[in-house]
Amino acid sequence: MKISIGNDHAGPEYKMAIVEMLKAKGYEVTNYGTDTTDSVDYPDFGHPVALDVENGKADFGIVICGSGNGINMTVNKHQGIRSALCWTKEIAALARQHNNANIISIPARFTAIHQAVEMVETFLNTDFEGGRHQNRVNKIACS
Repeated sequence: MKISIGNDHAGPEYKMAIVEMLKAKGYEVTNYGTDTTDSVDYPDFGHPVALDVENGKADFGIVICGSGNGINMTVNKHQGIRSALCWTKEIAALARQHNNANIISIPARFTAIHQAVEMVETFLNTDFEGGRHQNRVNKIACS
């Protein structure tokens, strides 16, 4: 499975821990995130992740910023993206089960690194339920 990841200055440590876990499990990872805490603009790191998922270069995306909101708003501007801001593994599971989310957004300043890793594992290992949820998902895009 191919995963695309991007983060701003709030998330380098989170990204490193997540990438380590992903690689240990055999995932192929494309890293668009910054590796420093020097201030950067989250859209510069979110758009490439969204494009990878939208264009089929990645199966799923992971984005990280301080609140998770800014980068989540950025990737959700892409029509083929359904990004979910998650702060617990239960929300990550529901984002996949009910919304068929294809990107998870993580708020680095409001979750611990071990929680972020756990959320990503849950997100990637949870299937979309389809059924009654498919019609709702079909209504999300504005195109």
